[in-house]
Amino acid sequence: MVGQGRPRFVLFGSSIVQLSFSNGGWGAILADVYARKADIILRGYYGWNSHRAVQVLDQVFPKDATEQPALVIVYLGGNDSMGPHSSGLGPHVPLPEYVENMRKIAVHLKSLSDSTRIIFLTCPPVDEERVRLTNTSGIFSELVRTNELCQMYSEACVELCQEMGVKVVDLFTALQKRSDWTSACFTDGIHLSAEGSKIVVGEILKVLKEADWKPSLHWKSMPTEFSEDSPYDLVAADGKSTLNPSEWTFHRAIKWD
Repeated sequence: MVGQGRPRFVLFGSSIVQLSFSNGGWGAILADVYARKADIILRGYYGWNSHRAVQVLDQVFPKDATEQPALVIVYLGGNDSMGPHSSGLGPHVPLPEYVENMRKIAVHLKSLSDSTRIIFLTCPPVDEERVRLTNTSGIFSELVRTNELCQMYSEACVELCQEMGVKVVDLFTALQKRSDWTSACFTDGIHLSAEGSKIVVGEILKVLKEADWKPSLHWKSMPTEFSEDSPYDLVAADGKSTLNPSEWTFHRAIKWD
């Protein structure tokens, strides 16, 4: 069943989205958690800011699509929050413009259907020491990423979501709950490691479990595709019955709630 059927969850944003199926990423974890329940669709674009995201909203999320996503998880802000380059080039977006771009994204996604749900992820912190090393590598010019800037954009996103009634995960705060977050949560000081991604998934699942959405989009509340008993399933030890594996989760290292 690759046509209409399962709900579709779209991950939309910049590199933290594009890389979310790499290195034990949060997108890959969600795809496992929602196996046989929802399709996780990746729409991530390395290096993008909110200006570029707004430009493609109608292409990525056309209003006349025959089937609209059940959930859109949006991450933008890390590139927007970079300090401006002296040339005027680069991904920096002034804070007021970032907020308005995120507002436009929320308005567009809300217009897709009455049942499309939205979660915004805020700008996470960075390991400033590793970012400084990257800045001296000769690859980038005047790479300015600080936690002061990250926090400003994260707080602005939270405030906007509260204003618009959009669910939000405050990654800036969530990642820093680990005492070793600078070393454990990133692959390069900016992008998420497997440990960082586990935190993201935990926060997303918490939002989905607590939301009063009908129908619920929490994985435990959603129907499992083709979950009926079958004589073709593995035979149980009694030799007389079969074992239905459709809800098995024992393979997971983390027993997600």
